[in-house]
Amino acid sequence: MASRFQEASLVTSPSYPNAVAWSSENLIAVAAGHLVIIINPALPTGPRGLITISDAELYQIGRVRSQDLLTGGLLPSSLKRERSPCVRSLSWSEIGMSPNHGCLLAVCTAEGRVKLYRPPYSDFCAEWIEIVDISKMLYENLSSMNFGESKNPSTSLSKDQVVEHDHEEDERISSLKARKRRKTSANNINLHEKNYTDRASCSKQDSKAEHNVLEIEVYKQASNGQDRRSLPKALKKCSQEISPQTYVSREALLSSHSVAWSSLLRFSSESSCGNMLRFSLLAIGSKSGSVSIWKVHAPECYHIERSNVSPMVELTAIVQTHSSWVSTMSWGIFGCDSSNPQVVLVTGSCDGSVKIWMSNKEDLQNSVEVYKSSFFLLKEVVAVNPVQVSTLSFVVSNHYNAMHLAIGKGSGSFEVWKCEISTRKFEQIVSTNAHNQVDNYVRSWILCENAISEVPIPANTPGLSSTTDLPDDFLSCLGVALSPGNLAVALVRNFNVELLNPMYQARSQKAAVEFLWNGAQQSGESEDSTETVTEAILGFSKNEFANWESNILWSLKEFNYLNKPLVLWDMVAAMLAFKQSMPEFVELVLTKWLSVSYLGFHDDISMEDLVPKITKRFSDVPSRLLHILNVISRRVMLSELKTEEINRKLQGQRTNDEGEIDLWLKLLQESERELRERLVGLSFSAYLLAESSQGTISPPSWNWRPAGLALLQQWVEINRDIVHSQLETLSLEVKSSRTRSSNSTETALEEEKCPYCAAPVNFHSAEEAFCESSHQKKKKSKDKERCDESHKLERCCVSMQVCPPTPLWFCKCCNRMTLELAPETLFALPSFPSDLKSLPKSSFSKVASKPFCLFCGVLLQRKQPEFLLSASPV
Repeated sequence: MASRFQEASLVTSPSYPNAVAWSSENLIAVAAGHLVIIINPALPTGPRGLITISDAELYQIGRVRSQDLLTGGLLPSSLKRERSPCVRSLSWSEIGMSPNHGCLLAVCTAEGRVKLYRPPYSDFCAEWIEIVDISKMLYENLSSMNFGESKNPSTSLSKDQVVEHDHEEDERISSLKARKRRKTSANNINLHEKNYTDRASCSKQDSKAEHNVLEIEVYKQASNGQDRRSLPKALKKCSQEISPQTYVSREALLSSHSVAWSSLLRFSSESSCGNMLRFSLLAIGSKSGSVSIWKVHAPECYHIERSNVSPMVELTAIVQTHSSWVSTMSWGIFGCDSSNPQVVLVTGSCDGSVKIWMSNKEDLQNSVEVYKSSFFLLKEVVAVNPVQVSTLSFVVSNHYNAMHLAIGKGSGSFEVWKCEISTRKFEQIVSTNAHNQVDNYVRSWILCENAISEVPIPANTPGLSSTTDLPDDFLSCLGVALSPGNLAVALVRNFNVELLNPMYQARSQKAAVEFLWNGAQQSGESEDSTETVTEAILGFSKNEFANWESNILWSLKEFNYLNKPLVLWDMVAAMLAFKQSMPEFVELVLTKWLSVSYLGFHDDISMEDLVPKITKRFSDVPSRLLHILNVISRRVMLSELKTEEINRKLQGQRTNDEGEIDLWLKLLQESERELRERLVGLSFSAYLLAESSQGTISPPSWNWRPAGLALLQQWVEINRDIVHSQLETLSLEVKSSRTRSSNSTETALEEEKCPYCAAPVNFHSAEEAFCESSHQKKKKSKDKERCDESHKLERCCVSMQVCPPTPLWFCKCCNRMTLELAPETLFALPSFPSDLKSLPKSSFSKVASKPFCLFCGVLLQRKQPEFLLSASPV
């Protein structure tokens, strides 16, 4: 059995499968009963986030006669029992959808309600913030369109769209306690869609009431000052009598069952003054078999202080995909035309069918009418059959011109389908019975060409295994999630409460999240492995070491793609674990990565000989490679030092007898200086381009304006012996241009003042500064006392300006503060530009600057207290 390397216990247990999701910013969400628990895998027993599912509001959908309550499709609704709120499905958006550039979380409850949540990055609380109630917006849209029916609602939908209610009961966990039956009355029964039911429940009503009405207050999504098409309000009182079939159809339309986010779509808009339109698609599957597709726009700019801004959300389409409940969905994007790729949605249903739907991104942009959807059926992969579809995984590989679709079924079997993108020909390549319906096993499989085989999950764990007293009496596994770097797996398991100690365990340990290493598994590609290990060591076989090496190198290679966020937590944690027991293995793997990435070939030499060679190549490599190197240097090879100590040593406060540490410090220092020089060059180039284009380029087309130009010039002057020659030339041109256009007022404003005592601050370092207070002038001969009396100030790592005492962007890797964000062009540079002045104007066009660290490339965030949850990209 595989050994977990860490775990996190849960106070409530999941009730539905697929109960765990791992975000691209390295947070784990677990659907645990009436709670959603958010965990940082770097600190599984540390602070947590929380979403509490509250009672849902009532919906007004029509009136039915009391004598019809026990007939037709209303009978299951009338006999439905009450239960407490519960989370059924959840899905993370891609990074960049939250106001702080993080992820949004979509939560679907068992009552059929869907809401969007964001992290409380500026609210200083554990409870996540609800920002949009999608279900209310859906109700208002459907009400304004009369639920897509004709004028006579009693004949709007056919009977074959009235779905059975037994699917939900099959999904419920058998260990849940039976709930108390409610008495019903045949006369004067009032239907309500309670917050804790999927269907209408029965209750007594005053005998004077002849009909039964569902009521709800009209909801209108706040626009936050943005232009948005307003929807006509629904009637406060629904006096329209409808048939039982129509009632069930409307109820099914409003009862959501599954949610899924697409990746972030980007394209230019002619009507937005050069802006890039960016949005994600949120698919919500309902019990009616339809899927509502919502366009959720990404923020135009990111911030860490304003927290009351909600995203703009639009209903794009409602597609009738199946005749039964939509149980699972998955998105994909492919296409030969990169400017207009095709968006693919795969849907699975409780009736066993699986379908693939397609739409062009251009069609999505122009889509106006909800029921005139731009999505069309590409292929019905699996026809209707008795076995329901429980999960889908859809992978598009444009490089190999292929799509792969894995279909998991409630019977324990799964299928794998392959499609060639050019021919769009589908074929089933795998069908196997992986599980029976009652086993509690987690199995791993590998797909090679058109054959699949099971590979064991390695039992050995690098470093120390978990030593907590968490019990192993598990009852069921209700979800699996893969880490961003593909090196770790999170499992959610329910405990068998009957086998736990009723005093100490059963009360507080209902379930657990287990973390297993995935790096020792056999990879699909058989690369030539270096002779890093010649014999089994510490319980690892030679094959396991070779697999670890191959998987780590593959993961590092994947991070070269700019669209993949730089989240290296699992890789750093694995290397640190190996470093404790076998440091030579880590050094050999990094030596191979450095030589291949920076030199272009594997040079089997020592690290002492390799460092001088790769430092000479820093100007020729992409910025992303420098960022990865900086993270590994700080978090792995220099892990013995605190971050503040590393920063001090980088400023020259170090000795020459530190051996390997000094070697990696020099490598880190050279890499960070190369990145700073690229930033300074872009700043000078953007300023000169703006000055030369005055009157020809409209101001809205410019977004990134460099700040602190005078400080950047001083930095170039101080380091003129080691910086690129281009920077000296550009610095002189900027100085000349500023002299011609400046006046005495502007010059006075450039003088920095201490934010605490208003004393002048001189520039001596790009990292920190000391103000010249009045106490200093009296003690000029005592250097130590002078520093103690003055205020020590941090400088922005981008503009080099003194940081004000306000919330700023913070890097969890290098602990630096950022006042101004670096331009997005910096992170995409393939090398140091040979001619900075010839950069195209599009390099500084109006795009939302992403809050990434200049030196580490990881996501910046607001610095949080230790007792509050925050993401750990490293």
